[in-house]
Amino acid sequence: MGVGTLSSPASPTDDAPVLSIVSVVLDEAANIRPVCQELADALAHLPPAEVIFVDDGSTDDTVAILQAVRAEGILPGLRILSHDRRLGKSAGLRTGIEAARGKWIATLDGDGQDNPFEFIRMFELAQQTPGRAPLVVGVRAKRRDRLSRRLATRFANGLRRRLLHDGCPDTGAPLKLFLRQDFLRLAQFEGLHRFLPSLMGRHGVPLVCTPVDHRSRLHGQSKYTNLNRALVGIRDVLGVMWLNRRARIPDSITER
Repeated sequence: MGVGTLSSPASPTDDAPVLSIVSVVLDEAANIRPVCQELADALAHLPPAEVIFVDDGSTDDTVAILQAVRAEGILPGLRILSHDRRLGKSAGLRTGIEAARGKWIATLDGDGQDNPFEFIRMFELAQQTPGRAPLVVGVRAKRRDRLSRRLATRFANGLRRRLLHDGCPDTGAPLKLFLRQDFLRLAQFEGLHRFLPSLMGRHGVPLVCTPVDHRSRLHGQSKYTNLNRALVGIRDVLGVMWLNRRARIPDSITER
């Protein structure tokens, strides 16, 4: 079945996972095995979970290594979905989350900079939050990136906070936890993953921010340039402002 026709999962059953961990990867062959091993170690401390990797058109051995990890029993239930071409991180997240069977979604990158053990505390925070289930964002307390990238990210986050008033100091943080249904109700566009606090907040989803560990990339370098992030980020902020202003969402609904 082609990725474009991948159907949504059936209704949850007793043996369905509570949590689906989704990671979008592009040419991460040098990093993917240790990431998978660390995920396998973290799963022992999490509620029943599945792991989904979405390959966004890699041209290296990323998929072959993921298949080997599954065959070797490191992540025996690993699900691997592949795009036929590069579509971007937000499209990859949509692919993985549509296919996910868990009620909760956790996201991380595949470069080794994120610590999956952070999901243990993030899930606990989500369960402890009164009222509606929140979006939990793992804010990178101390970035382990080049100075130029840290400055570009600081500028982008500052611009988003001033214009969107989303209350999140690190909206592009890879470590996030949220309900599957809250993500799937959002309009799809590339860059969506950087605006979840604003877009979900518009639908009444509370925000919980918590500091998390951030590490240096294991191998290779980012697929995005600082200039690309800045130019696309400014355009997307304006688009999200338009979406939020045009949204008409009731505070409550009464059936009579």
